This record gives sequence, C-alpha cells and structure tokens, in this order.
Amino acid sequence: MLTVVHDGRLSVLLLHGEPPRLPGTFLHEGELLEDAVLRSLREKAGVRGLAPRQLHVFDALDRDDRGRVLSVAHVDVVRAVALPADAFLVAVDDMPTLAFDHDRIVAFAVDMLRDQYREMPDPAALLEGPFTLRRLRRLHEAVLGERLVPDTFRRWMLPGLVATGELERSGRGRPAELYRRA
Repeated sequence: MLTVVHDGRLSVLLLHGEPPRLPGTFLHEGELLEDAVLRSLREKAGVRGLAPRQLHVFDALDRDDRGRVLSVAHVDVVRAVALPADAFLVAVDDMPTLAFDHDRIVAFAVDMLRDQYREMPDPAALLEGPFTLRRLRRLHEAVLGERLVPDTFRRWMLPGLVATGELERSGRGRPAELYRRA
C-alpha cells in the first residue's frame, strides 16, 4: 500500500519487525492468489476493502533465506483515510532496510507510481472532489519527491483537467479555480 500522508510525504504500509517488512503470506492449499493477498492485508495489517493489483514477480534466487520463494507483489495506492488509524506508515524517503528484498519491491512500486504521476493529473485519485491546481501540485510534489515550478506544472496539467466553474474562497488572495480530472 502506498499513500500520501497528512504531512505531504509518499509513504508505504509496513509491518513492525526486525527488520520491518511488507505484508505478505504463503498461498494456502486451494487458495486463489487474490484471496491470499486480501487475507494477508486483513490479518497482518488490519486493511479491508481495497483492491490491490499485481505489480511484478520477484524471483531472485537469494531473495529469501527460507528457500526458493517467489513473490508476486501487489500494489494499491489509496488515500490515507482508507487505512487503519494505527497503520505503520513510513515515508519512502526515510525507509529503514526491509526484510528479504522488500526494499526492491517498494522501489519498483514507487517508480511505477511516479511514472504514472509524470503523465496524468492524479491517476490514483488521491485528491477528493474538486481541487485547486495548488493542491494538485502539492500532491505531485509528494509523489515525485521533488519541487515543481507552478507555471510549468499548470501548463503540463491543464490538458488533463476540466474546470468546474467554481472557486475556492479560503485563505488570503484571490479565489482559486477548482478542477476535476478529465
């Protein structure tokens, strides 16, 4: 699970441990992979009601000291409010060393998400309702991990947005135009 937390940082859901790790499990006899993924999230992280999709198969020969283990990694990008209040979320830029090759899995997921955010306004729908360009830029800065030039960002995003005709009248300055994804 990837999310952007209230302090504006891209974060990943981990399980406590030495070292920390991603939620995961082995398949039970007769169990579908999708069911195992949902069971793992529910039982190990307290997460329900999401729809992770397959990310990649990780199969390095030395990835697990318990023997030959393949990981079919899944990812979901969700609003932080969709996760339990006590979820162990760690900013991807401050992540400790993880168990097995979970660092590589997180890096792969982050790269995939960043590629999507370089192409579209908010492909994971992390912003709720109509939004200002400033809120959208802040979200992109959180996901991409870099500062963006406001005017350049505006020109880059406008083709993928639809103006709602409404204005947000909060704070100082002139009211900000509200948009939604096209």
